[in-house]
Amino acid sequence: MCGIVGYIGKNQAAPILLDGLEKLEYRGYDSSGIAVINGQDINVAKAKGRLQVLRDKTGDGNDVKGTIGIGHTRWATHGEPSDVNAHPHLSQSGRFAVVHNGIIENYLPLRERLTAKGFEFVSETDTEVLAHLFEYYYKGDIMDAMIKVIDRVEGSYALGVLCSDYPDSFIAVRKASPLIIGLGEGENFIASDVTAILKHTRNIHYIEDNEIVVLTRDDVKVYNTDKEEIKKDVFTVDWDISAAEKGGYPHFMIKEIEEQPKALRETISPRIKDGNIVLDDVKLTAQDIKNINKIFIVACGSAYHVGVVAKYVIERLCRIPVEAQIASEFRYCDPIVTKNDLVVVISQSGETADTLEALKVAKSRGARILSIVNVVGSAIANASDDVIYTWAGPEIAVATTKAYSTQLAVVYMLAIYMANKLGTITGGQYKKYINELEALPDLVAETIENKDQLAYLASKFYNCKSIFFIGRNLDYAVSLEGSLKLKEISYIHSEAYAAGELKHGTISLIEDGTLVIAIATGRDLFDKTVSNIKEVTSRGAVVMGVTTKGKTMDGIADHVIEIPETSDIFLPSLSVVPLQIFSYYVAAEKGCDIDKPRNLAKSVTVE
Repeated sequence: MCGIVGYIGKNQAAPILLDGLEKLEYRGYDSSGIAVINGQDINVAKAKGRLQVLRDKTGDGNDVKGTIGIGHTRWATHGEPSDVNAHPHLSQSGRFAVVHNGIIENYLPLRERLTAKGFEFVSETDTEVLAHLFEYYYKGDIMDAMIKVIDRVEGSYALGVLCSDYPDSFIAVRKASPLIIGLGEGENFIASDVTAILKHTRNIHYIEDNEIVVLTRDDVKVYNTDKEEIKKDVFTVDWDISAAEKGGYPHFMIKEIEEQPKALRETISPRIKDGNIVLDDVKLTAQDIKNINKIFIVACGSAYHVGVVAKYVIERLCRIPVEAQIASEFRYCDPIVTKNDLVVVISQSGETADTLEALKVAKSRGARILSIVNVVGSAIANASDDVIYTWAGPEIAVATTKAYSTQLAVVYMLAIYMANKLGTITGGQYKKYINELEALPDLVAETIENKDQLAYLASKFYNCKSIFFIGRNLDYAVSLEGSLKLKEISYIHSEAYAAGELKHGTISLIEDGTLVIAIATGRDLFDKTVSNIKEVTSRGAVVMGVTTKGKTMDGIADHVIEIPETSDIFLPSLSVVPLQIFSYYVAAEKGCDIDKPRNLAKSVTVE
């Protein structure tokens, strides 16, 4: 969970590297560093803390001269955040500098072996092993050294490597960690994420595992481990560069909350043609869908919470059994998956390590893989049989909002699409759902307009020690996401419970003044949830209720947030919005670093 950027061209590298790292700081912000070749020397500058510390240390990069370099922003895994543990790491002679995203699983035996051969280690990181390995295997050919290094290491990696013997080129490789190549005029780039280089180019190569890239000022060549050149397609990124900028907002999170209507339109509208849902990237035929025995939905974090919503929606519309599982549990539980099962994999980045490994387990057992991702050419997308892209644009805040919402929209479309093919919904229901789906962006925009009330409520409750979320069915699924958002960015302890489980122990946690956020939007279960609300208010809880405008919570909840009415299956897209906004304003009241919450990073590319 780190950010990598590299540059070679005619301009000074260090300021460009720092600008790129600023766009990647959401991937890691414990420490940062750059390495730049100037003549025959590699000059390294690195610092613990946020990127601004490194900017100050290097005069915004102006003090580090040279037109070729690599940079890194770190989220610590091996060794505490410190100047010494920060990347880049140098080999013992100083000939090689390495930046690395990922985990080298066999670094301890490699370290012991290198130590026995006289190499001295100065850091606690697994990455320093790589720097020394390059020096150990280097016999004058950097490509040969790279091939030997990646043959010896186990784990995941995206590497950028400088060698002082090659002052006019540098080399990179990836395996199970994100890395893209940016193609400029008289300059070329590597980066963990396209946002780092959008300012300079929109033309990119996506590289596959164990493809080795050699970059010069005027050329980029990609090779396999047999040193055979590979021809790569050029992709043009059509993201608006302003989407990766704050644009006057105090934080990316609130900007991205307010971008949700636009992101939803861009996800939904192109896929509804002549009144029908058209999923061009899905090759599932009607017969394929009828042959599905079971659907597994596999994901982590907020994407898993989308999967919980999807379970309810797909089972309701398609009458196919669905099991939502956390990816890290799925891959180790010896899952009973067969060739007649569909595995839906959800990941914003398309690089989530546990999710990718779970995909491989399912695929090895013959299951068909359909992925829902935001990043074209990502590892999960490439490994899937079918892909539906969310088209959410760049999401910079660590706490996801618009990626979650667009994933929900894709889930709805997939469920309605399959139900129509199966005949489990009528033609009238199909048209009704499509009309409501097209109206969803405007309903989300209407919900966002209520942010002043939520800011006020945040000012009343930001000092809470614990906050509980309750709901039933789809409302419970949304409670999971609401609780996660709050704890991620405000550091307030929060838990989500199925409201019907209160009497089975949870209610013992309720005392005078405890805030309970009760989501009660579902028509069939509204009265049941109201009964649960009365149970907690009778024990001293203060209740914030979230419901639709067609229902009343007056006299039931202390504070009521209303959302527009729509079909029950779409209500999660609306009820989650006030929870996102409330969490944002609570964190703002507490003075938290909202876009970069402690101990978290955006793209979890290590297990």
